[in-house]
Formats: sequence, structure tokens, C-alpha cells
Amino acid sequence: TTSLLGYDDVIVIASVSANYGLGNPEEYLKVMEKIKVGEKRAYKSFLLKLVEMGYSRNEVVFDRGSFRATGECVDIFPAYNDAEFIRIEFFGDEIERIAVFDALERNEIRRLDSVMLYAASQFAVGSERLNIAIKSIEDELALRLKFFKEQDKMLEYNRLKQRTEHDLEMISATGVCKGIENYARHFTGKAPNETPFCLFDYLGIFEREFLVIVDESHVSLPQFGGMYAGDMSRKSVLVEYGFRLPSALDNRPLKFDEFIHKNCQFLFVSATPNKLELELSKKNVAEQIIRPTGLLDPKFEVRDSDKQVQDLFDEIKLVVARDERVLITTLTKKMAEELCKYYAEWGL
Repeated sequence: TTSLLGYDDVIVIASVSANYGLGNPEEYLKVMEKIKVGEKRAYKSFLLKLVEMGYSRNEVVFDRGSFRATGECVDIFPAYNDAEFIRIEFFGDEIERIAVFDALERNEIRRLDSVMLYAASQFAVGSERLNIAIKSIEDELALRLKFFKEQDKMLEYNRLKQRTEHDLEMISATGVCKGIENYARHFTGKAPNETPFCLFDYLGIFEREFLVIVDESHVSLPQFGGMYAGDMSRKSVLVEYGFRLPSALDNRPLKFDEFIHKNCQFLFVSATPNKLELELSKKNVAEQIIRPTGLLDPKFEVRDSDKQVQDLFDEIKLVVARDERVLITTLTKKMAEELCKYYAEWGL
């Protein structure tokens, strides 16, 4: 997602998981932060900004999505890069130096005049949106607890109350919590059952046109079609027994109709397309006859099975004489072992 927001010429290779929900790309853009050498910036307010962006302060275990601060030096390990971290050095309330370090060797790689910092979480939002989300979660929790109490389901009542209140404490303190995606609807401002944001919304940001190539579409499209039902079945149980709020159901993959009607061009690639691809493509079907590599198909010669072992032995000697190698395939592993033993007795 960071590449999609920073560049125009981006190729994304993804599985059907690209269909799962993400945060609002517009909110994600709002919490991006550009840092420049010589810029006036209060040290403490900068640390608070990192927390707002979803980074956690950890002086012991320094890994992706965390930062550490020693004196006037701040090390930031971006969530989107596992090989490098960024060091920002302050002189009073001025940024004096920005450098990129190798995460493994801890040696400086290069210096920068400026750097763009992206949020550590897809659901990182500004303080205003965060407060709205917290209030919305509290309201939903109150309604759900009332429901469980009326149903005399005190185990579910206490389970949901304890888990959600703990999550709310973490969100209030750090802006994120474990499993924050289950509160996606509150952070994105979406209505119940409304189509969630996903990777396609990042591809199409800034009203950008994009192409989606669905490889092996005869397999992929049925997977897209079944994702929503499978996800709903699993999460309905979590909601029923008080592990999650009902809004967790809105953190879901796109329904098939939502996916196929995204504002983009689709290219379905398949050697054996189903009726669905042909219907969606209408008359826009291109048949590929030649091999994509441009190589000619190898020549096959079918010989009589009579004396095939001797015939193969003679061919092997011809190939070996040219200092080349031979690959022999058999129907079973046992046949391969017997043939190998037989030729070994012949001196191969």
C-alpha cells in the first residue's frame, strides 16, 4: 500500500487475500508524515506523532512497527521494510540529520535530505477520527452487553466486556490494539453491511485507472466467490459467544458482486475458462494459440515397444557420446529402480 500511495508505476502480485478489508486510504494519507533536515519540530511532539501513526515504543525488541528514542536520536523501524530502519537526529527542536541503517548489520547505508514516513497500521487514523471510533465502539458494546444480560448469558457478557474494554484502553493509549481490524467499521466510518475498503481502493486512489489480471481464473474466481460465506460462518460463531462485537462481521472479504463490479478493467487468464469468465468477457475473448515463451514445441517420436529397453540403451550411448545428459521417466518408482539396476549391470 505504501508503494501505491507513493508511486504511479506499481505492479502488485497478490493472492485472493487481496479481497480482504483494509483501512480507509484517505485516512491513511492523512497520517503520513514527511520529515526534512533542518525542519523545526518539537522532539516530544514528534514521538507522540509516531504513536498516533501506530508505532510502538520498544527499547528492547526493535523490530517492524516500533521505534526507540535515546537522547536526541530516534530510530524508526518502518512496518513496510524489514531490511532497513531510519535514524533521525535532533539538535534541540531542529532535525539535524536523517540516515538509513541496515537492520542486521546496524551500519549506515545512506543519508537523506527528507523521508516520507507511513503509518505502521492500515487502521491508523487522526485524533479526531480516533475519538469518533472509540465512542462508536463504546456505544455498540453497551448495546451488546444489554442483549447478553437480557438473554441471561453472563459468560458471554463478561467475556465480551473484558476483551473489548481492554482493547479500548489500548486504542485510547496507543491508537492501536491487537486485532484492531475487527473494529474496522468504526475506524473507516462505513455503515453496517457496506462494502469495506480493500486493496482495490488503494490501486484506484487519486482516480487512477488500473488493470486486474486474474490468473488461472477458472480456479481463482470460485475462490473469490466462496470467501465471504466462509468468513461469515467463522465470525458469526465468535460474535454469538461473545468473543467479538457484531461489527467484526463487517471486517470481511468483498462479496463476489462487489468484487466483480469494482471500477477497473479485468483480464481473465485461463487455458480452460468456465462459463462465468466467458459471460463476463462477453465477446472480448482472445484465444492464444502459440506458446507464450516463443519456443517451439519439442519433437516427439513414438517407437515400437518391442526391444524398447535395448533401443533406449542405444540412444543413451549416443547422447552420452555428445557429453549430454538423459532424463528417463517411468510409470512407477519401482520400475525406475529396476531399470537403473539393469543399466548399471550393462556398464552405465
